[in-house]
Order: sequence, then structure tokens, then C-alpha cells
Amino acid sequence: MQIRPATDSDLDAILVIHNHAIRETTAIWTEVEADRADRERWLAARGEAGHPVLIAEIDGVLAGYASYGPWREKTGYRFTVENSVYVGEGFQRRGVARELMIELIRVARERGIHVMIAAIEAGNSGSLALHSALGFEEPMIVPEVGTKFGRWLDLAFMRLPLDAAAPRD
Repeated sequence: MQIRPATDSDLDAILVIHNHAIRETTAIWTEVEADRADRERWLAARGEAGHPVLIAEIDGVLAGYASYGPWREKTGYRFTVENSVYVGEGFQRRGVARELMIELIRVARERGIHVMIAAIEAGNSGSLALHSALGFEEPMIVPEVGTKFGRWLDLAFMRLPLDAAAPRD
């Protein structure tokens, strides 16, 4: 498995994984699928903000991707990020998400991020277990804050402290 930064040439494969998550899972809380232009804007915005988008390749096939972005827009939250990690069909349970997250956490620490937040649909036991194994704190559950597939969804917030430094300007 190779982990590397995403490029424009990865966007079609990222789009397939992203739209599958929209159609088939409660990982992304929308019913509206993205198009390539949306993913181009997303990748460009992440790059402009200095936020990584990482991909995992297995035998030359894009197996998954991970990124982080701002947790909240106000400047007081600038040292806190929210992570995302998605794995393509046929690549689950092969350590792809774990390897992507390990690298994403390493990059966040290197870039001076203080806290990483995971916002996970509370029924997603696999993602909760992954984040817990990586050191994220026990989830705080916020009941019924979203909806998809005709049902209310609970949101689990998990927190990973990345450094103990004092606040900086």
C-alpha cells in the first residue's frame, strides 16, 4: 500500500468512493451526489488552505482517501480540524483507513494542529472502533441531529489531542 497526496488525476476515483458513501451509507449526510467539478473545487480549496488530501493505492488502484478541514470557521478554532476517511468497495478490512489515518495524524502534528475531531454517525461501529484504536477519546453522542434514509441519525464526536502546547496567535 502506498499513501501519497492526492492529485487531479485521482479525482475520478475519489468521486466514485464519495458518491458510493452518499448513496449507500450514513457516512455523508446528504442525498445529493457530487460531480467532478465539486470534487475539483474541494481539492483546490483544501490545497489553498494547506489541508492535506491523502490517497491510498494498492496495486495501482485508489483504495481510499482521507483529509481534514476546518472544524468551525471562526479563527479561534484554527488549530482544530475535522477528519474524513473513506475506503472504496472491495478494500474494506484491509487496513486502508488505519494507514490513511496514521499518516493524516502525522501530517496534522507536523503542521501544528492541536486537536483533531471525528464526527461519526453513531451507528458506524467500524469507524468508531478505528478512531478509538488510534487514540481518539470516547465519543460524545448528540442524538437526532441529522436525517437520511427516512430516519434520525445520532452524531458521535470523538477528539484526539495532538499536542500540549499553549495557545498561539
